[in-house]
Amino acid sequence: MRLRRLLLASLPLLLTPALAAAQVATPPATAHNAEGAKLRQIFADSDEAQLRRNPIQALLRGDPRYADQFGDYITDAYQAGEKAAAEADLAALAKIDRSKLSAEDRISYDTFKYTTQVNLDSYRPDLLKVAVERPIDHFSGFQVFVPDIASGQGAAPFKTLADYDNNLKRLDGYIVYLDRAIGRMRQGLADNITNPKLVMNNVVGQLDALIAQGVEGSTFYKPVTKFPDAVPAADQARLKAAYAAFIRDKLIPAHVRLRDFLKTDYIPKARDAVGLSAMPGGAAYYAYLVRQTTTTDMTPDAIHALGLSEVARIHAEMENVKTRTGFKGTLPQFFEYMRTDPKFAPASAAAMRDEFFAIDKRVLAAVPRDFAIVPKSPLEIRPVPPYKEKTDAGGSYQQGTPDGSRPGVFYYNSYDLPSRFTWGFETLFLHEGIPGHHFQISLAQENTSLPAFQRFGGNTAYVEGWALYSESLGQELGMFTDPYQLYGHLNDEILRAMRLVVDTGIHTKGWTRDQAIKYMLDNSAMGRTDATAEVERYIAIPSQALAYKIGQLTIRKLRTRAETALGAKFDPRAFHAQVLMSGALPMAVLEKKIDDWIATQK
Repeated sequence: MRLRRLLLASLPLLLTPALAAAQVATPPATAHNAEGAKLRQIFADSDEAQLRRNPIQALLRGDPRYADQFGDYITDAYQAGEKAAAEADLAALAKIDRSKLSAEDRISYDTFKYTTQVNLDSYRPDLLKVAVERPIDHFSGFQVFVPDIASGQGAAPFKTLADYDNNLKRLDGYIVYLDRAIGRMRQGLADNITNPKLVMNNVVGQLDALIAQGVEGSTFYKPVTKFPDAVPAADQARLKAAYAAFIRDKLIPAHVRLRDFLKTDYIPKARDAVGLSAMPGGAAYYAYLVRQTTTTDMTPDAIHALGLSEVARIHAEMENVKTRTGFKGTLPQFFEYMRTDPKFAPASAAAMRDEFFAIDKRVLAAVPRDFAIVPKSPLEIRPVPPYKEKTDAGGSYQQGTPDGSRPGVFYYNSYDLPSRFTWGFETLFLHEGIPGHHFQISLAQENTSLPAFQRFGGNTAYVEGWALYSESLGQELGMFTDPYQLYGHLNDEILRAMRLVVDTGIHTKGWTRDQAIKYMLDNSAMGRTDATAEVERYIAIPSQALAYKIGQLTIRKLRTRAETALGAKFDPRAFHAQVLMSGALPMAVLEKKIDDWIATQK
């Protein structure tokens, strides 16, 4: 497929005097007093140690120093090392006098402290047991992640001979990990801590798809089907043989071992109930996950109630759009019309691709209205790889490298085309691509004045909250002129509101899979394929889906607060720069930052 790069660096930086003044008022700190220098050293030391312990994270960041290593994830030694590192970081931070720090350094201090403490809490023995004995699911297992890295189109570079050799060494570690995961799951069976049957059946399907690729058709073989000029011909022949032997003799047997263990030993004894509260320690673990992903102290019950309220509000807006389209009938009938009328189905996968290219062009033309700072990193548009399209989301984003040498990627899912609706394309691109994930993640990575944990780290409430907030900018950016596309935006927003209801319902209120799917179909125009994939996602990765609405509502609340306080002085470009240019902040830290900025502008 032809891939198109979006050269964001060519966009003009339209700085009005008001915006320029706002940026000068709170610049990223470049000079620090003695206390600030000590703080930055703590950050640097912590980051360097973390990269040594987590070589895959370094690889994703474009750091090649540990590219021949995979990491000893899910071992007792690894867990102990992560816990000790968090304790040491907090002890070092306690020696810093926060009152002597600059405003930017105080933001960094608060973010680092909050994030490290929440991370440390995850190593509480009862919580750790629930996490480590369930190392694989169909969303977050390495069997989903590693094929992308090793495909030649993912995070790992394949530009030099060393890159090819390093990949094989890393993949040896992947084989070790897969067998280690089997051992952890055996512990889970003994402790009655398992993933649900349906989640692991999905994993079996993923493994079957990888195994069925064979050797030369394998995703892992793709890098040796085309070499850069820097790899000598003699080495090309050697590498082809080595990759084929690895896939045939090590990789496929490892995937078969895992697949057979799941089918024969694990799934028959796994739990039928889909909620975390159905297993020992599950309720406490879910409560922790809610705090981690939302960066708030909201309870599951409060989040459930918020979701019901948001669903009702968005339904009222949908009624208005329904009226604009001229549809005669009830809202549920309109939902059925939107999900079944053939005119809303993409004509082909190629037509779907071309429409995303066209949306991208329109969005880029409008970006300067709301953004004075855009990433240097380009964005590519690609289909979801076939081996995981059945269980993957409708769209997703893969970050690029800070220097732009590897672009960010917007993935669209063309599986089961009749279940993909053209009315959802604009809002999906705004969320996953521009100005959503691509702007937020790339701008943070490219901001070298930030400490590494702010450039490359983050939390789900901020990252996904920003992306959902970005969807709401559609009308400002000239999107949603067609009422059906506006409906698509509302349908996506109500999806995030329904998530508050369904995720908490599944994990704290005993909801079943079918009950959750029915709720989503009854309250939106989602197709059954999408609703099923969504619900199975909430079952596989509890609480993650809560963060979108919590983050979006926080950012929207802060914008409304700024608009009210500043009146005619409010500039969306200045506001967006304030939200974006400190990296992904916990909600309380972000709120404090914006309140302080409003005070300086007034």
